[in-house]
Amino acid sequence: MILLAVLFLCFISSYSASVKGHTTGLSLNNDRLYKLTYSTEVFLNRGKGKLQDSVGYRISSNVDVVLLWRNPDGDDDQLIQITIQDVNVENVNQKRGDKSIFKGKNPSKIIRKENLEALQRPMLLHLVHGKVKNFYSYQNEPVAIENLKRGLASLFQMQLSSGTTNEVDISGDCKVTYQAHQDKVTKTKALDSCKIERPGFTTRNQVLGVTSKATSVTTYKIEDSFVIAVLAEETHAFGLNFLQTIAGKIVSKQKLELKTTEAGPRLIPGKQVATVIKAVDSKYQALPIVGQVFQSECKGCPSLSEHWQSIRKQLEPDNLSKAEAIRSFLAFIQHLRTAKKDEILQILKAEKKEVLPQLVDAVTSAQTPDSLDAILDFLDFKSDSNVILQERFLYACGFASHPDEELLRALISKFKGSFGSNDIRETVMIIIGALVRKLCQNEGCKLKAVVEAKKLILGGLEKAEKKEDVMMYLLALKNALIPEGIPLLLKYAESEEGSISHLATSSLQRYDVPFITDEVKKTLNRIYHQNHKVHEKTVRTTAATIILNNNPSYMEVKNILLSIGELPKEMNKYMLAIVQDILRFEMPASKMVRRVLKEMVAHNYDRFARSGSSSFYTGYIQRGSHSAATYGLDILYSGSGILRRSNLNIIQYLGKSHLHGSQVVIEAQGLEALIAATPDEGEENLDSYAGLSVILFDVQLRPVTFFNGYSDLMSKMLSASSDPVSVVKGLILLIDHSQELQLQSGLKANMEIQGALAIDISGSMEFSLWYRESKTRVKNRLAVVITGDITVDSSFVKAGLEISAETEAGMEFISTVQFSQYPFLVCLQMDRDEAPFRQFETKYERLSTGRGYVSRKRKERLVAGSEFPLHQENSEMCKVVFPPQPENTSNGWF
Repeated sequence: MILLAVLFLCFISSYSASVKGHTTGLSLNNDRLYKLTYSTEVFLNRGKGKLQDSVGYRISSNVDVVLLWRNPDGDDDQLIQITIQDVNVENVNQKRGDKSIFKGKNPSKIIRKENLEALQRPMLLHLVHGKVKNFYSYQNEPVAIENLKRGLASLFQMQLSSGTTNEVDISGDCKVTYQAHQDKVTKTKALDSCKIERPGFTTRNQVLGVTSKATSVTTYKIEDSFVIAVLAEETHAFGLNFLQTIAGKIVSKQKLELKTTEAGPRLIPGKQVATVIKAVDSKYQALPIVGQVFQSECKGCPSLSEHWQSIRKQLEPDNLSKAEAIRSFLAFIQHLRTAKKDEILQILKAEKKEVLPQLVDAVTSAQTPDSLDAILDFLDFKSDSNVILQERFLYACGFASHPDEELLRALISKFKGSFGSNDIRETVMIIIGALVRKLCQNEGCKLKAVVEAKKLILGGLEKAEKKEDVMMYLLALKNALIPEGIPLLLKYAESEEGSISHLATSSLQRYDVPFITDEVKKTLNRIYHQNHKVHEKTVRTTAATIILNNNPSYMEVKNILLSIGELPKEMNKYMLAIVQDILRFEMPASKMVRRVLKEMVAHNYDRFARSGSSSFYTGYIQRGSHSAATYGLDILYSGSGILRRSNLNIIQYLGKSHLHGSQVVIEAQGLEALIAATPDEGEENLDSYAGLSVILFDVQLRPVTFFNGYSDLMSKMLSASSDPVSVVKGLILLIDHSQELQLQSGLKANMEIQGALAIDISGSMEFSLWYRESKTRVKNRLAVVITGDITVDSSFVKAGLEISAETEAGMEFISTVQFSQYPFLVCLQMDRDEAPFRQFETKYERLSTGRGYVSRKRKERLVAGSEFPLHQENSEMCKVVFPPQPENTSNGWF
């Protein structure tokens, strides 16, 4: 009895979760012709825009459906014929009126006669248990037209019971969920699960990346196991993560309604569906129901050479600070991605010297096999006559948005060859490290080229004998950030001296928290507290910073705080500034620091009243609800008042992700002899040196040397020039997202988001014995353009949305030290120039015949320049270094 009750409940449950009927899917009645109306429409707009403000189009038609054959052995095995008739194309925006691009044009002129004929040829659909087993149409029909047929045919695939399954339709192999309620079925398709081959790529860094969201819901109204109405809606929304004004949305709708039924043809007898299809028309071919790729023909488009000539002037050196140059750069990259090697090589060989660096930037940024082959053929690494071009190529490789294994393999091959310039050899290895990291971030750590590159870096570092080679491999490791390199970095940080020890320690600083284990921190504590040997201030302070930024223990924080007061004077001040910055900025270690400061032995006036000029300060450039940008400036001086290290960092945060936008480090050592001062402990034997090192968008570049050695220093001073030294200059493709979407209506959509900048970072160091003053400057000028482009294409009509933002900005950091008295005077200045911020929006609809509609909007505002605030002591010191000039109130001559 209990068993019967259970069976009864199961039956009721399955009945209530399915639509009334005798089949598992749609079923057509014998000898009936079903007449329906069908429309598909698409809307494009900004993310939060209203549908009535969108651009787009609607394709509508009548549809005849008949059952040709039913398997005698089972009702759920059917062959149906679907015929599209009376096609029309119109605007989705009815307010367009006389501006409508379709006004006065009949469908055959819009769609073109051959396309319309193909669209109206009947297609066959073999359904088994409501699912598409085969889709039949005619061979050699235009792919775009066949896709429209597939979009309609896919609506007939459904099941009448609730459940989750995988289905293959025009969108690919997708996970779908059905909810059945009496005479209504809702199908939800998980578009992110669809397996379909489509070209595309994206920037892996979340800050520079794109977030997209897609939904698809189809509702069926069922009567007598057949549809009386189908409503499908698919949406695709996207937005640039760090700039939410770059956003867009596609809404695609399909509507199928039953109007009437009437007497239709009799069923074709037969047991095999293949025989029946042959009897209907032997020209029918089984084709994939999955949407196929097509490219619209570009009529009247310029050749690559013609395009280059039209933008060449904008890319001349004097114009690079303008946004128009970046727009030209981005447009040319898109053209290069469709070009062949010979076309690219021809332009490279014909171009003049002043514009060649920008052309090399563009060709390398295209990141196609043809562009890579062309640039490698063009550049001769065995010659030192085109070092600038080689360097621009290598840096463009380092900044590559979606590098592949082939690029890394090419650089490894180059590194094993000969070079005309040792600087280029070093840069190749440094960029190999950057590519290793990017490929590993994209789950490519096990690729053969990546494994080889790792061995090259680690093996080279273990075997290196020359200081230059050690520095080169350390810089490569600083970019690669592979866990296997940590033991080697610890070895060089603790056992070596000078620039090698400092580079190894600063490389460890770039690793994420999980890699700074207790074992790593043991070594760093030994370095900071000098348990085994004496270390330079730069190495010790970097070791302390790593400890404090990576979940420090109570005793680690306590020991660091207790050391303050026992350190050299300027290092005391620097370490105190770090602790105060952690507390003021509420950094992760702040809670632990506050715990330790409850002890009087760690927190007392003697320890926290240390004087000096070294500083450490972090502040906000921009702070919002979902993102923030910070600047950090820390400066360490020697006991004699000469700059030891200045470090300027700009970091963009987005949720838990971040991007190290830039780091500019100026380092000097061994200059005490110039003012007859005594070097600090551990720095007695350092050679005179000053140089500048830059990290740009998470890529460490090859450092630049101002002078190296006492004789070089004296010659530079005697021929002193305040002209800045260029550290990095060029065009960088930073944001690169390309996505092709197969809409379930059969239309093709494309999303393209690109962002690029022209950047010029330069630095200078002036030193005057006469005025007993030193001054360092870091200038950063850039122009930025970000563009978003969405299109929906049917091959005969296209709708598009283009959105963009641009700015031209500059930032300067100046450090002035006057050591004519003691304590010496230090003034730090960090200024941001006034900058325009412009936004553009263009919406359009265009027929393949050329007729179009365009709507444009523009918005502009001026971002005021400002001086970034630093600590209060700096403000007071600047007033002394640059005292206000008294106003002249005299009206006389003297």
